[in-house]
Amino acid sequence: MNDHGRRYVCVVTAVTITCAGLIAPTGAAAVAGIPARAEVVTDWNATMIDAMEAAGVSGPVSIRFGAIVATSVYDAVNGVTRRFAPYRVAAPAPPRTSAKAAAAGAAYEALVRIFPTQQPLFDQQLADTLAQLPGHSPRVTRGLQWGSSVADEILTWRAGDGIAATLPPYVATPGPGRWQPTQPAPPGVDPTQPLLRQFAIMTPWAMTAPEQFLPAPPPALTSQRYARDFAEVKSLGSATSTERTAFQTDTALFWASDSPNTLWNRVTDSLRAVHRMSLTAAARLFARENIAMADASIAIWNAKNYYDTWRPITAIQQAGTDGNPATAPDAAWQPLVPTPLFQEYPSGHAGASQAAAAVLARYFGNRTSFTMTSPHLPDVTRSFRSFSEAAAQVGSARVLDGIHFRFSCDVARSMGRAVARNVFATQMQRIHGQTG
Repeated sequence: MNDHGRRYVCVVTAVTITCAGLIAPTGAAAVAGIPARAEVVTDWNATMIDAMEAAGVSGPVSIRFGAIVATSVYDAVNGVTRRFAPYRVAAPAPPRTSAKAAAAGAAYEALVRIFPTQQPLFDQQLADTLAQLPGHSPRVTRGLQWGSSVADEILTWRAGDGIAATLPPYVATPGPGRWQPTQPAPPGVDPTQPLLRQFAIMTPWAMTAPEQFLPAPPPALTSQRYARDFAEVKSLGSATSTERTAFQTDTALFWASDSPNTLWNRVTDSLRAVHRMSLTAAARLFARENIAMADASIAIWNAKNYYDTWRPITAIQQAGTDGNPATAPDAAWQPLVPTPLFQEYPSGHAGASQAAAAVLARYFGNRTSFTMTSPHLPDVTRSFRSFSEAAAQVGSARVLDGIHFRFSCDVARSMGRAVARNVFATQMQRIHGQTG
């Protein structure tokens, strides 16, 4: 057995010892049976969110991690129930395997591998999960081992997806409209190199290629559309704007406070609980949502690197070079939030959020009411009457932040919708004769 297997068995043994009821329930629970919680997928999704928050990983990186965990859980559960086409791991689970234990085993293994320093958190969640499963230890043990093996296979595949690729150095293209560094880089980071460039060439999750949904070019610098969107972000996205309302400022900061992965997975947690989805259906929903966000990120970073456009801070400070008489420079202009160290067009947050919103709209209907929260702004919440309303607000927020033009957000949302449609058309289809 490999090192991961030895570690995993030790954890299971420790949990089994401390949870005697798992082996031999007594009293009323022994008569009625301890119901295995349908919320096991949601519980582990919440644990994943906690781990993301604690690690402080960037948006695109957290989205990739979320897709690894979600697809591992889906293939582990579906390998037992066999209701839908597998995502990556086609082999069936061993007979008489607990699907709920498989979900826990997959999530545990993936999270420990991704965030090894947070293993105590995952050990506790595993103990909580096992304490609520029926007392059939062989089924549970098989489920844990099966889930762990599925996660290992997903992790091995994604280890070669390009995340660690060494790319040729970025060479800036001189002239108006092209990206330029906008702020001091973090320690150890070269400010002349856009961050996360490897996402532009990363192996997709459902797309045929990173450029499958490459959009048309952004508006010409001399166009009316460019001038209009330039004026909007210059006025509303300024750090010292007098046009932006207090509600708009809170909205801008709210969407900038957390990654799309954690924001939207919280929404899915709450909706899944209300709608009482089955274990397999919930695993499938989380997998589709997270790979849609992951593919949207890949598609958008591919476009960012392809078009290599400047950010509003550069565009406004150097407007005298753009050839558009309707734009005026302001050398002192600064955005509401710090500008990310990569290219502008299209918006990553708007695209990933739209992809998630489109998946949820397909499951629950677009006209679904929900409320969003962020632990980084506990006094600010945002409530919506539809998923499209929320996705539109993300686009507006990036303009209010002062880091994107409106056209970049509009295009990113179109890309997010296309990516979500592709996920539904190609992934995890219902097996003939099975019901969802």
